[in-house]
Amino acid sequence: MSAARTSNPPRPPRDGATPSAAAGRGLDVTTRGLVVIYRSEGHDVAALSGIDLRVSAGEVVGLLGPSGAGKSTLLTVFGGLTAPSAGAVHIGHRDLKALTAAQLDDFRAGDVGLLLQGAARNLLPYLTPRQNVEFAQARARRLGRDVPAPDEVLELLGIGGLAGRSLAGLTPGELQLTAIAVAIACYPGLVLGDEPTSQLDHESRDRVLDALREVNERLGSTVVVVTHDPDVAARLPRTVTIRDGRVGAEGRLGEEYAVVSADGSVPLPGAALDDFPPGALVRLRHDGTGWRLEAPGDDGTTGTGEDSGAG
Repeated sequence: MSAARTSNPPRPPRDGATPSAAAGRGLDVTTRGLVVIYRSEGHDVAALSGIDLRVSAGEVVGLLGPSGAGKSTLLTVFGGLTAPSAGAVHIGHRDLKALTAAQLDDFRAGDVGLLLQGAARNLLPYLTPRQNVEFAQARARRLGRDVPAPDEVLELLGIGGLAGRSLAGLTPGELQLTAIAVAIACYPGLVLGDEPTSQLDHESRDRVLDALREVNERLGSTVVVVTHDPDVAARLPRTVTIRDGRVGAEGRLGEEYAVVSADGSVPLPGAALDDFPPGALVRLRHDGTGWRLEAPGDDGTTGTGEDSGAG
C-alpha cells in the first residue's frame, strides 16, 4: 500500500499578512525497524518493536492506539528527545541516530516544535504569551537563525490580542493556543502534538484543530499528533494506529487498512481477532481474483475466508 502524499504550499494568513522568511517547508519523517527499549523494574521493556513509517512533507497525520501502545514514545523519538535502541529514523535530511548532542540541540532549536500534553507543561506561568514565544526563540536567535516576530506568531493563530496578557486570565483553550504558539515559535518544518485537544470543550477543541490546520497550510509544516479522541481522528486526513509498539493499521478518510510491514507481517484489525484469535492457524490463498485469509475447520477443511482485498 502506498502512502498518501499531500502538497500543502504555504499560503498567506487571511488577514493579508505574510509569514516571515523564517517560515520553512515541511520535513519528511521516515523510520525503518525503529526499536526503543527501556529498563523497568530490572527488565527490558520494548516501547517500540519495529516501526516502519513514512510521513511525507506537508502531511497531517494522527497517531492512534490504546494507552501504552508507544504513541508518545514515537513522538519523542521524532522530536529528538528519545534515542532509538535500533533501527533508523530520518527527519528531512537528518539521520537522528547520527547526530551529536549539540546537533540534536540545534535540531530542536528550530526545525521541530514539540507540544507536550497539557498546556502548562509548555508555558512559563509568570510570562505573557509574547514573552513565552520570545523565550522559545532564544536558542535559535543565539544560533543566528532568522525567527519571526513573536506577535506575528500569535497573530498566525488568531490570538494576537492576548500578547501582553497574564496567563492566569486565559481560558484553557487560549492557553492551549498559546502553547501551540510556543511550539511553532521558530516556524519549524515538523510540529508534534501529544493529545493537543485533551481536557478541552468542543469549541476549544475545534479552535485548536483549526489552528494546527492553519500552521500546516500557511507554513507548510508537517504535523503529527497523538490523540485518543475519535472525533479528532475523524477530522484528520491520515491516521496511523500503533498497537504493541508496531504499526497496526492506517486510516484514510475514515477507512481503515492493514499495513504490510517490511518483514511481510500483517497485523490484523481488532475486529478480525474474533474470527482469528491469537495462536489461530490461518491459510493465505490466491483464488485467481485476489488473496484470501482462511481458517482451517476443526476437521481440517477450510472455513469461510476473509477477502484481503489484494489483487
